[in-house]
Amino acid sequence: MKRVLDEALIYEILSVVDEIPRGKVATYGQLAKLIGREKNARLVGTVLSMAEYYGTYPCHRVVNHAGRLVPGWTEQKALLEAEQVPMKDDTHVDLSQCLYIP
Repeated sequence: MKRVLDEALIYEILSVVDEIPRGKVATYGQLAKLIGREKNARLVGTVLSMAEYYGTYPCHRVVNHAGRLVPGWTEQKALLEAEQVPMKDDTHVDLSQCLYIP
């Protein structure tokens, strides 16, 4: 049986995303661990893909474990650069300089 996302879990994830300060990024796995679901990084990604239906959240501040930006989301790089997030190259942020440590 497929488990359905409930709104409490969605808002829990989005509230953690909302805490990421300007100029910093977090990883999907890091967010999953912060909500006590360390093996559910993909769940975090699924929730972030629907975030626009729940309000305005800084989802552009979330990258994968290697610092890679979301493929196909061209605005993400511009949003991060506007916050002076350091980039390694065109598709990766420099996690050594901008990883959010709560």
